Amino acid sequence: MGLFGKDKTENKTTPASQEKAPAVDIQGRVVRSSTMSSASLLHSEAKTTSPKPAFADDLPKMVNDVNFSDLYITPDKKSYIWSGKSNSGLKVGKFIDIQDFITAVEEKYDGKNSSYSLRYKGRNYRIERTVALEGEQFCARKMPTEIPDLEKLGIPGGVYRQLISLAPKSGLILFAGATGTGKSTSISALIKKYLQTEGGYAFTIEDPIEMPLDGVYQTENGDLGLCKQTTPPDGIWEEGIKSALRSKPRYIYLGEIRSPEAAVELLRAATSGHLVLSTIHANNVGDAINALAKYAASSGISEEMAYELMANGLLACIHQNLIGSPRRLQLEALFANPDINAGCQVRAMLRTGKLNLATIMEAQKTKLERGLPLFDVYNS
Repeated sequence: MGLFGKDKTENKTTPASQEKAPAVDIQGRVVRSSTMSSASLLHSEAKTTSPKPAFADDLPKMVNDVNFSDLYITPDKKSYIWSGKSNSGLKVGKFIDIQDFITAVEEKYDGKNSSYSLRYKGRNYRIERTVALEGEQFCARKMPTEIPDLEKLGIPGGVYRQLISLAPKSGLILFAGATGTGKSTSISALIKKYLQTEGGYAFTIEDPIEMPLDGVYQTENGDLGLCKQTTPPDGIWEEGIKSALRSKPRYIYLGEIRSPEAAVELLRAATSGHLVLSTIHANNVGDAINALAKYAASSGISEEMAYELMANGLLACIHQNLIGSPRRLQLEALFANPDINAGCQVRAMLRTGKLNLATIMEAQKTKLERGLPLFDVYNS
């Protein structure tokens, strides 16, 4: 059972077309295993252990050995992690090496970039530094050592199948949600699946780089997939997208949309024959689409042009959240017809900029749950 929980419509057995293919280098050597604990969606690695005393969890451990998603370090050098008892409750972190970890976090800060990566005793962390009333504080997110398989994330079966069907298409797949809801994990798992089934070249622009996507993958028919992870040149995200386009990739992943200019370049890339994936912070699907269009419009193009680019480029918008204890996926999805020349209610609505999406999304959800096609058969 995936950490998000199995969807009732999802088959208990994985079809052959969804089975894992090992990543290999050009000589055929395995370079990355595609199996890992489904708990990685929480950026943690649950381990099966023998029965232990009830008080064992209260004993101090090394930072790398404790299962948590985010570690909060306050100005007084105290640390807090998720308690596991509710959606958001915290508890004091008990770590043997917390002072060494805090020192490493502080020393890695370069005085300019508040978001940065830290490799601590063989484990990667994404650090966010902020300044509070009493001094600097940090949030350290523990990054997974491997990317989970897409089918283990608990994505509803119909949504899963629709996302897989988009592998050979062109356009934008946008994942939305709050911080810490697994957006990057879901997109990385999706890219990995595309590389394992379709092959091709994936180019990512991230800062900091989060998931270990970089490497070579082998498809079932013997073709190869290649992923190269990059950071934006001189911190300029739109230049990263332009560099990606010059590299002729099949897939482009923009880790975060950080400027209006990057938003415009992202939408243009989605209408130029590439499959583009990105994340955005939003409360629901409609807010995500509006936020991206209005952000792009603030670059200087008209709002009408921004929505026209959205209408021509959007393939899917997925909003996800993690709820409960243990965490499970709560998801809503909107898909546009991959055949841009065919009639599409979603694209028509996007052009108006008036997004009354509830009825369309409910109709799509019903079709997906019943295993029905969302659109008339479209050409590849």
